[in-house]
Amino acid sequence: MSAWNIALLGAIAGLTIFLGLPFGRVRHPSPVLRVILNGVAIGILLFLLWDVLVHAIEPVEQALTEATGGQPAGGGRFVGLAVTFIVGITFGLMSLLYYSRWQAGRPRAYGPGAAAAGEILRPRIAMGSGRELALMIAVGIGLHNFAEGLAIGQSAASGEIGLAVMLIIGFALHNATEGFGIVAPLPSDHDRPRWGFLAVLGVIGGGPTFVGTLVGQVVVSDVLSVGFLALAAGSILYVVIQLLRVGDRLGRRELLGWAILLGLFLGLATDFVIAAAGA
Repeated sequence: MSAWNIALLGAIAGLTIFLGLPFGRVRHPSPVLRVILNGVAIGILLFLLWDVLVHAIEPVEQALTEATGGQPAGGGRFVGLAVTFIVGITFGLMSLLYYSRWQAGRPRAYGPGAAAAGEILRPRIAMGSGRELALMIAVGIGLHNFAEGLAIGQSAASGEIGLAVMLIIGFALHNATEGFGIVAPLPSDHDRPRWGFLAVLGVIGGGPTFVGTLVGQVVVSDVLSVGFLALAAGSILYVVIQLLRVGDRLGRRELLGWAILLGLFLGLATDFVIAAAGA
């Protein structure tokens, strides 16, 4: 199978994220539906956070094992990967927190004569817009999917075509559920998002799988993989915190708990496909 065929399959794996995006245009969703969508998104993202952390820490632990086993290069490799992991997850979380604070200090934009002076000067609520939160979710998932693309490309580059194909199938199932996670905050907005905006979210969230597949076929780097996974973990952690705040405001905590479990189990179910392939 050619490199471009593998890359094309990687693109398909990423673009299955579009399957869940149309739910962002649901008109006047009921409070129950909003709680369910929010909870499922939290569950999926919690699974992704766990999955990302596990895969990010594996090379670090392997380097530590090599260092304690007496391999000369193991110590330096462990330090480099550990620093990459710490810097990546810190930047992924804290950059979004500082961005949120900066957004909170910006004045609202109103049309001329449409609001009193006090309203114009009132600061925005950090990440208060469902569209902004959906965009942050797409960015976090996109970073995660770039690392998935790296895994596909590196498997193909090492001649393990069967493994690469199974990874593509598993990641395609993963991404099909991630689309619901991205659009979960959107029904809270007063106006429905345009199809163009949903397309942008899909490209941001799913497109990096294709790019990662291309890069992974020519560059085999644990540092690159750990770095992007750590960035994804930090950004996903931020989004989970925000969605939990949204869920608390919506109420119906028992229903929210069941929806979170549903999202978590959906993520685990798609992971079983990859595990069944021995990946």
